[in-house]
Amino acid sequence: MKQLKAVIFDVDGTMAETERDGHRVAFNSAFSDAGLDWNWDEELYGKLLAVTGGKERMRFFLSDFHTDFDYDGDIEELIISLHAKKTKHYVALLENNAIDLRPGVVRLINELRDQGVRLAIATTTTPENVTALISNTLGVEALEWFDCIAAGDIVPAKKPAPDIFDYCLQQIGLSAEECLVFEDSGNGVRSSLGADIATIVTLNNYTKNEDFTGAVTVLDQLGEPDNSCQVIAGERIAGDYVTVDDLRQLHASA
Repeated sequence: MKQLKAVIFDVDGTMAETERDGHRVAFNSAFSDAGLDWNWDEELYGKLLAVTGGKERMRFFLSDFHTDFDYDGDIEELIISLHAKKTKHYVALLENNAIDLRPGVVRLINELRDQGVRLAIATTTTPENVTALISNTLGVEALEWFDCIAAGDIVPAKKPAPDIFDYCLQQIGLSAEECLVFEDSGNGVRSSLGADIATIVTLNNYTKNEDFTGAVTVLDQLGEPDNSCQVIAGERIAGDYVTVDDLRQLHASA
């Protein structure tokens, strides 16, 4: 049986509610800046989350939801420009403390560090977005806590392809059997399981009805001593919130 040596975190929706309160808001601000009448409300954005990656999400919007959009210039250049504007708005939201980490994330990260379990990140969001989130919630020094921050276009195929997790494993020099992943979406679970890494889900309102087949356990959140988490499906935990001992037990049971 392999020992748990590292925990790999997804970011958007897993570490923080960045999709609804961050990325969606930032996209709309970028659209407004560009003089576009596009507006991604919460319902529409939930549908667009079927596709991972911001630029990919805009292409999906145009191909499936706004097919009558007429543009004289290079549509790819427009998408790249909008994505850059959106990133600036997203970082500004974080700098204004508009987004907090989800319950239990800070506590569990500190416990993992105290017990010598390594940390990594594997996400489809841009490196700039990850840096801004970590710096403005945990502090700039926390960027050094993660042995690998695999983000954005560092691999050609985004989730649900396993590439980002394969890359992360290579960078930290561990096998899949020595790691555990936290994800929040069906695409994320398919990606991590595709890399053969045991996966725990902390779902949210956008992902609560998705397919998490293969996950070790599905939770509503990580929980705190005064804010219990609920096991939705899969393996139980010992108490009312997730601890490092729980992670070791879940890893062993996978």
